[in-house]
Amino acid sequence: MSDRQFALFYEMFGWMPAWSATALLLAMAIVIAVVVHTIAVRVLLATFSRRAVYVQTLLRRTRLLTRVVVIFIVCSVVVQAAPLSDSGLSLLSAILGACLVVILGWTVLMATHIAADVYLARFRIDVADNLMARKHVTQIRILRRAADTLIVMLTLGAVLMSFESVRQYGVSIFASAGAAGLVLGFAARPVLENLIAGIQIAVTQPIRIDDAVVVEGEWGWIEEITGTYVVIRIWDWRRLIVPLSYFIQNPFTNWTRESASIIGTVFLHADYKLPVDELRGYLTEVAKSSPLWDGKVVNLQVTDATNRTIEIRALVSAATSPQAWDLRCHVREKLIAYLREHHPDSLPQIRSLALDDDGGRRDKSTGGAIIDDA
Repeated sequence: MSDRQFALFYEMFGWMPAWSATALLLAMAIVIAVVVHTIAVRVLLATFSRRAVYVQTLLRRTRLLTRVVVIFIVCSVVVQAAPLSDSGLSLLSAILGACLVVILGWTVLMATHIAADVYLARFRIDVADNLMARKHVTQIRILRRAADTLIVMLTLGAVLMSFESVRQYGVSIFASAGAAGLVLGFAARPVLENLIAGIQIAVTQPIRIDDAVVVEGEWGWIEEITGTYVVIRIWDWRRLIVPLSYFIQNPFTNWTRESASIIGTVFLHADYKLPVDELRGYLTEVAKSSPLWDGKVVNLQVTDATNRTIEIRALVSAATSPQAWDLRCHVREKLIAYLREHHPDSLPQIRSLALDDDGGRRDKSTGGAIIDDA
């Protein structure tokens, strides 16, 4: 608005109080700014057709921010010509200064998010071999949330420092060094612990997005890592919420720390009569016939022997932890069916010692659960 237009406005609304006229002037300026910004954005979107997808995406994501910037510029110009006293202008200037700090913080926040999204666009975690992608996705997401927290805290602090009364009040509280300071320190401790833990996790990466883990006896996948907690999707679709600091202070199992591939184990108990070599060959046939097997590991060994049974451990590998779980169940079912159909006498037996009528010893073996000798 030119000086002539301002003069015309004051001539029309000079009968209004100064604050009312200023509010009306600001409202008119905001409406004009919104209309101009809307038209400009639509023209730019039409100018950059589908061939410039990134430019269109940038315009859409920053639409609200640029609108606020335009409104701030218009309001700053209008305030300079507002019919207010020095104290009123000083108050509005302080408010606009705080708004400028918020806009700067918002801009840094938006730039951080856009840079993170552009960097992560090169990686895909919906493929089998996604270890490198999960590593970068986890690092960027955690560091972005930590940066968000720091930017918001710094922006809030700068906004409070823009007002003299609030700044003096804050200084008096922190300078007291009394009980209020201790309470504030204890209250901020969990936030700082999780913030530091998030940075440690981003750098050292004990966990990543989509890792298969066992936490508190629950097996599942890392679904989301926020600034304060981790969401674990358990195999039965429940969600386990764990603080970030837990993964720094407590032991847990990570099945996919080095690779998405994983070795599954199947344990069986059988009688001493079991032909182990034959069962080992059958396990190889089962693994080769299954599309879940990745072709790397298949083995069968006797890992223990008690006074009644032997323990058989079958090892099979798969490309991912869900496939390893399904493959373990498949192998277990096939081995049990094979023993039941081809070697029923190799199933766990109940053995007892009886005496004949003439005092001779006679062994008895029957199928069933294992119990202690009488």
